[in-house]
Amino acid sequence: MNAPYEGDRAQGTGGPAPSQGTAPGAPVPGQVPAPAPAPDHDPYVQDAYAYDPYRSQDLSAQDPVAEVLYDRASHPPPPPGTYQEPGPLYAAPQAPSYAPDPRVWAQTPPPEPDGPSRHLPYGDHATTTQFVGVDSLVTAAADEDPQPDAFAHLYRDQEAAPRSPAEDAPVAAPAPGKPAGRASSLLKSSALMAAGTIVSRVTGFLRTLVIAGAIGVATLNDSYQVANTLPTMIYVLVGGGALNAVFIPQLVRAMKNDKDGGEAYANRLLTLVMVLLGAVTVICVLAAPLFIGMMSQKIADDPQRLAVAVAFAHYCLPTMFFMGVHVVLGQILNARGRFGAMMWTPVLNNIVVISTFGAFIWAFGGFTTTGVTEAGITPDGVRLLGLGTLLGLVVQSLAMVPYLRDAGFRPRLRFDWKGHGLGKAAGLAKWTFFFVLANQLGLIVVTQLATWAGEVADKQGHGGTGITGYNYALLLWQMPQAIITVSVMTAVLPRISRSAHDGDAAAVRDDISYGLRTSAVAIVPCAFAFLALGVPISGLLYAGSGEQSAQNIGFILMAFGLGLIPYSVQYVVLRGFYAYEDTRTPFYNTVIVAAVNAGISSLAFLVLPARWAVVGMAAAYGLGYAVGVGVAWRRLRTRLGGDLDGAHVMRTYTRLIGACVPAAVVAGAVAFAVLRFLGSGALGSLAALVAGGIALLAVFVIAAKRMRIEELNAMVGMVRGRLGR
Repeated sequence: MNAPYEGDRAQGTGGPAPSQGTAPGAPVPGQVPAPAPAPDHDPYVQDAYAYDPYRSQDLSAQDPVAEVLYDRASHPPPPPGTYQEPGPLYAAPQAPSYAPDPRVWAQTPPPEPDGPSRHLPYGDHATTTQFVGVDSLVTAAADEDPQPDAFAHLYRDQEAAPRSPAEDAPVAAPAPGKPAGRASSLLKSSALMAAGTIVSRVTGFLRTLVIAGAIGVATLNDSYQVANTLPTMIYVLVGGGALNAVFIPQLVRAMKNDKDGGEAYANRLLTLVMVLLGAVTVICVLAAPLFIGMMSQKIADDPQRLAVAVAFAHYCLPTMFFMGVHVVLGQILNARGRFGAMMWTPVLNNIVVISTFGAFIWAFGGFTTTGVTEAGITPDGVRLLGLGTLLGLVVQSLAMVPYLRDAGFRPRLRFDWKGHGLGKAAGLAKWTFFFVLANQLGLIVVTQLATWAGEVADKQGHGGTGITGYNYALLLWQMPQAIITVSVMTAVLPRISRSAHDGDAAAVRDDISYGLRTSAVAIVPCAFAFLALGVPISGLLYAGSGEQSAQNIGFILMAFGLGLIPYSVQYVVLRGFYAYEDTRTPFYNTVIVAAVNAGISSLAFLVLPARWAVVGMAAAYGLGYAVGVGVAWRRLRTRLGGDLDGAHVMRTYTRLIGACVPAAVVAGAVAFAVLRFLGSGALGSLAALVAGGIALLAVFVIAAKRMRIEELNAMVGMVRGRLGR
């Protein structure tokens, strides 16, 4: 309406008027048509002057959103010589570009040979330059809750189904929250499991202290340890290793692919485990004397010790059934993202056992006053301790049921096992069975030799040098592994399984590297702490069993010490094979570990005196895993295409070890001086542990800062952020 007439617009802008009698645009006979002039800009068109003919030449003026989201970590800039050659200064401008020029940023670089041979622009070094992308931002964006459509109410009258007034009411927008990315959710899961594991391990230590205070750490406790170890060995041999290594990836796949979210598969698995372990439990209870003789020939040769050990075994062996139920229910919760229950319910078991042995002390007296042995313990005492041990596992397994209901899972018995994937899992589990069998055979050899050496050393007046001292030191030694490494890898394992299923070897490699480097920050210092402070640690915890017995346990703990590093690395590396459902390679690896452990343990038993034989066996344990790590590392590196981030991992471990060596030397010297001055009793051990621990921590932090260990700096920064400092 207000727009000018087209004819006036043409004349007003200087355009030539059409000749009369000639159609506009028609060629004039005998005249060469001139090229059409470029149309002038319309002054009435909005943003007429926003056009920049040189915008496409300016890389910094491109779309800022697309520029930010461009991932240079996956697509680094091309090498020199591939950039667009500059054109003439007054050349005709190109078409406007509203996105990054693909010829500049998205050009595929030529293939490169192995090794750091890339030539980067601007003189950057290929081995030190890192391209930081925004993969985490893009990944975290998928975790955001979908926002409701603010304009959906405008189109409800066009829908087929009528809506009620309640449905037409506006829905309040949810409160904005901070999206939790993959790393943050993993950190929360690991922290929750670590907290539960810490409480469980602390109560587990209290449990061992009460047991030692009730029945000592000599031959009677050796008989109890053999009987209490039997159900764990048989359970792990029958199905425990398969549950942890094979059925977790299967549960994840069932949740991802099945319409019911994997609930039917989980119920079939639970039913199968209950039936299998129920039958095995009945057989093992009837064959308890044979199993005791298999574990320790020294106990089997003594009728009095054999009777007490078999009586303990009749109460302890049924616990394997409840172990299996607890593990299956816990793995179902882990596959559904509920990681806390499996780590917290063992606390109830420890509380029950602590109460049981506390009642034994109240009724019969402590070991320091009674000196109870196999000949002095009454049948009522054996019955009390056995029933309390069994009741602890029952409570632990039944406590999982409320967590399952809260997660929306309803446990039911299902016997339709055929044709639902359990056969495939069983085929994979056969190698896990051989894996556990090899491991348990090595443990049987150690148990036989340790009980033999312990009995001989006990007659010489050296308590705490048998299988009880070995197990107690092993429990202390495995605490960092259970709190740090297991917690981290339990949260990472479902993610590794999904990445392996999708064929993303790079993601599997990154998660394995993350698990190794993150756990090393705590594992390496703890290994050197056990080496330097093993005697005061045991002297403080097991002072109730006698000063000399506690000191002997400390020597065993020192021998375990440095083996914690390869033990933790082995655990992480084997998760990579399990993610690919490869159980054959871990079996061969475990055969090597068990053979080295059994061979060096036998050599220590033959060469060393009875008092030091178990100390040599503890050192053999770590040496076996050191050999196994070398074999497993090479095979997993080959499986992932020849790259396991080895340079990054080795750099972290080397720097941590370099910071721990001077710290352990100083801490050991300080602890030794305090023990010489105050004695090796409970008070002297406490003072030596505090002084040595402070010295170790101070020297380690100073050395680590000088070496610029990035994983340690990240952990310290995270802790400070949590504390608000």
